[in-house]
Amino acid sequence: MAVPAEQRPPTERDWHTDELPDTPQRDFLIPAQRWVEAPDDLATLGADFGVSLVAYKRRIGRFLLWRAGPAVGADACYAALAADDPAERYEFRLRPDGSGEGLGPDGGTHTRFRSWKESLRDA
Repeated sequence: MAVPAEQRPPTERDWHTDELPDTPQRDFLIPAQRWVEAPDDLATLGADFGVSLVAYKRRIGRFLLWRAGPAVGADACYAALAADDPAERYEFRLRPDGSGEGLGPDGGTHTRFRSWKESLRDA
């Protein structure tokens, strides 16, 4: 059985942008504090609902996807930062009931997580 992402051990090394993996890691997680080029405010993603762990998930196109909170059943916030310009940032807020909302790089407000991710991919 797969270990939930929040229960995987954090990596003990620092990562540069070009080293962040394209796909999710199954054996460990990469906390935002371990990303060398991370903007200072990334580590506070999810602080407004009591989450302290912000973990890297994967690349989607030119964006790096980070999540604060669990994948299901509770509040979570995703942030997608452009790998070539981390100041370009888009967020999607996911609620416990599965509803959510976020602005995508296409300029649209998305209420489905899938369509938000598609806008990242297509940007």
